[in-house]
Amino acid sequence: MNEFTDLVTIAEMTPGPIAVNSATFVGIRIAGLPGALVATLGCIFPSLFIVSLLAFIYYRYKNLSILQSVLSSLRPAVVALIASAGLSILIQVAFGGAEMVPANINWVGVVLFAAAFGALRLGKCNPILVMVLCGVGNLLVGLVQ
Repeated sequence: MNEFTDLVTIAEMTPGPIAVNSATFVGIRIAGLPGALVATLGCIFPSLFIVSLLAFIYYRYKNLSILQSVLSSLRPAVVALIASAGLSILIQVAFGGAEMVPANINWVGVVLFAAAFGALRLGKCNPILVMVLCGVGNLLVGLVQ
């Protein structure tokens, strides 16, 4: 149980996907550095292979009308998924996991979200700069309160 707790802790606090971090940790525990390399490659290689194959197929057949039709039909689904993620973030920011009633609205978070959205969509600002400025703005508001 202690090793599993260590695995989850290390996988969550290191940068990168949890699956890759977990595979690396398990590999190093079982077979040392070679085990970590093999486990990490075993976790990454299938996705790398599939994406590379799809990229090759796309570049080879990108002018086919059927492929363009398939990609065009996928665009609305991609837009809906992105909009759903944005709405989920807005709800989390606005209510912080609390009950969704007007009394629980985090107005600072809502204003920062709207400002960030406007800066990214309308102002075409650098996303990293927008994230840093939102963090600084939230910090300043927290220090004033």
